[in-house]
Amino acid sequence: MTEPKDLYSCLAKTAERDPEETAFVTGDKRMSWHEVLFSVDRAADMFWQLGLRKGDRAAIALRNSPEFVIAYFAMVKIGAVAVPINFMVSKAEELAYILGNSACKGVVTEKEFVKNYTAVKKDLPGLKFLISADFSGVDGVVDFWHYLKHAHYHPQTQKATADEHDIASILYTSGTTGHPKGVLLTHHNMIENSKASINTLEPTKKDVFMALLPMFHTFSWTGNVITPILLGSKTLIVKSITPPKPWLQAMGREGVTIMIAVPQIYGVLAKEARGLKKFFLKFWSLRKVRLCMSGAAPLNHTIAQHFNKAFGLHVLEGYGLTETSPVVTIVPPRSRKHGSVGKAIPGVKIRIMDENGNHLKHGEEGEICVMGPNITRGYHENDLATKELFTHDGWLKTGDIGVLDTDGFLFIRDRKKDMVIVKGLKVFPAQVEQVINAHPKVLENAVIGIPDGSGNETMKCFCVARPDVQLDRSEIMQYIKANFDAYKRPREVEVVTALPKNTLQKVLKRELLKRELEKRAKAAADAVVEKAQQAANS
Repeated sequence: MTEPKDLYSCLAKTAERDPEETAFVTGDKRMSWHEVLFSVDRAADMFWQLGLRKGDRAAIALRNSPEFVIAYFAMVKIGAVAVPINFMVSKAEELAYILGNSACKGVVTEKEFVKNYTAVKKDLPGLKFLISADFSGVDGVVDFWHYLKHAHYHPQTQKATADEHDIASILYTSGTTGHPKGVLLTHHNMIENSKASINTLEPTKKDVFMALLPMFHTFSWTGNVITPILLGSKTLIVKSITPPKPWLQAMGREGVTIMIAVPQIYGVLAKEARGLKKFFLKFWSLRKVRLCMSGAAPLNHTIAQHFNKAFGLHVLEGYGLTETSPVVTIVPPRSRKHGSVGKAIPGVKIRIMDENGNHLKHGEEGEICVMGPNITRGYHENDLATKELFTHDGWLKTGDIGVLDTDGFLFIRDRKKDMVIVKGLKVFPAQVEQVINAHPKVLENAVIGIPDGSGNETMKCFCVARPDVQLDRSEIMQYIKANFDAYKRPREVEVVTALPKNTLQKVLKRELLKRELEKRAKAAADAVVEKAQQAANS
């Protein structure tokens, strides 16, 4: 039998082989592979009935759920393109841009977020339908399950119509300037990336995965959805990370063996490993876990050490980007090097280049460039950014600085310039600065990320007021709250007279960070001294 070349056919193969075995567990609900495939087929009829055709786009703005997977695979079955959107994005301007740029015909969302999409629909004549995965009761919004069950059968939807090199998904990732860019990923990109990851980590059908990270994130989608579909493994779907107690209990109940998370989660679990909590975590939640993967943000060595000490589990790190579907490297389970993010997965090549595109030797520091079957075709409707993404001979430029050793292990020296990691999500300060600069009293500003030691960062904004204008910190804080989604908001604001700059008048953000860290270290030291003096005087 030939191997399936498109995502729907991968699902169909698993459902035909293991129809009655459990595919997804969510709360107290379970779905077999047959039930998943049946729901996907009926959803394909629903989308066809709503006017979706091959090459059309439709958005998915859902928390982790079976409905997310069903909607996605139904879209790609008929050759349409899924556009997953971060459900935390609520600003009308950003939603309107994404939906407009991708020319989405519809949106699948849920009651909690329906208002965000009804608000922008009137300004998007191409947006024909809104679907709610849970009954919303809003006029003009289709109920997912009701419509799915009553959709007519259409002969055009009975077979997968997508080719392996057709676009399956457009994933919008924040750029360093301007609007977010839509990364084009094909069926082939994602299938090959999952297969190569399987080849490296060697999971099996008996493993139990957990979709803890949001499915709109390519790391979670490839690792926690496509990979277990290829294997036929069970997946525990976690709708929300907070509160943690339900999914920690479910981990033990379902026997999760593979955990894929961001560094912050591993840090929190290690910190909580004391007394009865440690007993519960080690001998219930994590009792069957055999493989821990960390991604989406750099893994702090201290966090990895503390987690290993608490639970006897090594956290393996990987490296990748949305543009690489996303995995480029994985630390091999039986071969680790301190500080390395691992070796290239099968089929992927890494080259370190200088600023002129010259191939550097082992041990020399330069830009990490990648080639392989996982590489994006480019950015949707953005020829200039696509051209800038690749070298003249087809290597994808990551923008990250690194070194390859003689054994092929990759070491990251620096992340993409200025990028901040907030709870595992990437935020580019340039976008934040652009909005703050629109404040009538602000002359210029700079936003930096300040590490908190857990793998997370908090953002701080340094503002310079316009001449002869009194600028108050509280004004900017209120402006930030009104103009940004929660995860994009700087948590601190400092009004300064000037920003440090070089001779070319470029803001020296590293200098701002250095000053801030020194100031905080001094404050911490002063607090220790003051506490000691108080103790001596009491």
